[in-house]
Amino acid sequence: MTLLRQRMIEDMQLRGLSERTQVAYVAAVRQLAEYFGKSPDQLSDEDLRRYFLYLTHDKKASPSATTIALCALKFFYEQTLQQAWPTLSLVRPPKEHKLPVILSVDEVHRILDCLRRPYYRVCLSTIYACGLRLQEGVHLQVADIDSGRMMIHVRQGKERKDRYVPLPQRTLELLRAYWVSHRHPVWLFPSPGHRGIPLPTTSQPLSVRGVQAAFGAALKDSGLHKRATVHTLRHSWATHLLETGINLRLIQTYLGHTSLRTTALYTHLTDKAEVLATEAINRLMADLP
Repeated sequence: MTLLRQRMIEDMQLRGLSERTQVAYVAAVRQLAEYFGKSPDQLSDEDLRRYFLYLTHDKKASPSATTIALCALKFFYEQTLQQAWPTLSLVRPPKEHKLPVILSVDEVHRILDCLRRPYYRVCLSTIYACGLRLQEGVHLQVADIDSGRMMIHVRQGKERKDRYVPLPQRTLELLRAYWVSHRHPVWLFPSPGHRGIPLPTTSQPLSVRGVQAAFGAALKDSGLHKRATVHTLRHSWATHLLETGINLRLIQTYLGHTSLRTTALYTHLTDKAEVLATEAINRLMADLP
């Protein structure tokens, strides 16, 4: 590791950036260096201008990928190198307004039914039943289950925030039955040992990539043609809660969203909500002269 990269990592640690953000930022700076074939501290503002034109016109990078590159390079040049480049203030990736893919309850069940390995099936079932992010699901610990209050304690989620989410009775039963099969003292979903049998001595939880691959294979086997990912389960869970009439602000708390505007996205994803709104409007306007 170069001294420059080490300095940047230390600066990010001092700023309190998450490990995933640190990895993304380091990768973005490395890609810049590889494009020009020299150390990023030897580049000029004109080089940065050329690089972002390349990302936009030649590489056709998505707005989100361009945003990551912009944030990473701003941090590197302005914080680590203490240099302010005009180009970094000029670049403004267009904002995306995409609606996520949503699975119906039946479609979720079809996918989960196609999961052959118990550790993937129970893990993904828990992720859906509790509206968890993938990282939150695989890192669940035995101590996070509060069966007395029927809650799961999600520790250090996005932005390092703790929260509680409801634990359905059926999910508790699945977790208990699965835990008996490995009895790991820490992890609910320990990394599988030899021949696919989880060992109580393993020090790591399930691999994130392994869970993603298992979901992708189950999606294919289910015959569904939606472009779904593990995170789609979380979007679907929030939409299904909204369709059952659960208060939007309560869903916001369960999801761990800082802004209600983020959670309000799901009001655009539920057909049932649209039908109820239309019926309510019709009733309200029925007596108009």
